[in-house]
Amino acid sequence: MLIVTALLAGLVFGFGLIVSGMANPAKVLGFLDLAGAWDPSLMFVMVGAIAVASCAFLVARRRTVSLLGADIAIPSRRDIDRRLVLGSVAFGVGWGLAGYCPGPALVSLGTGEIKAIVFVIAMLAGMAIHALIERRGAA
Repeated sequence: MLIVTALLAGLVFGFGLIVSGMANPAKVLGFLDLAGAWDPSLMFVMVGAIAVASCAFLVARRRTVSLLGADIAIPSRRDIDRRLVLGSVAFGVGWGLAGYCPGPALVSLGTGEIKAIVFVIAMLAGMAIHALIERRGAA
């Protein structure tokens, strides 16, 4: 049941990214272009997403298991460290250069767009490098 629910949630999320324009790099870059022809429409998408997520986190904090019985693990760290800042900068630079973040990039793979394919390959390579560095640091 968890797999079916995850699949349905992923489909709804992907559909929402397409309908909202978040899977369109030109729209995202227009939103990020504050000094040029700024397109504020994605701000409403983000505000809506924050509102929905905030409600979900309020409910989740009061529970130890999901409605389907899976454990709920909410991160407890609240500190801002070097890793968080560097990761945020890397995310922002990648988003600003490509117009993709991970979710919309995966959705855009379905279109076969070369830019999305290159982005996802680079994202996976970055994840592999990070895992390698983490393993070496833990050893």
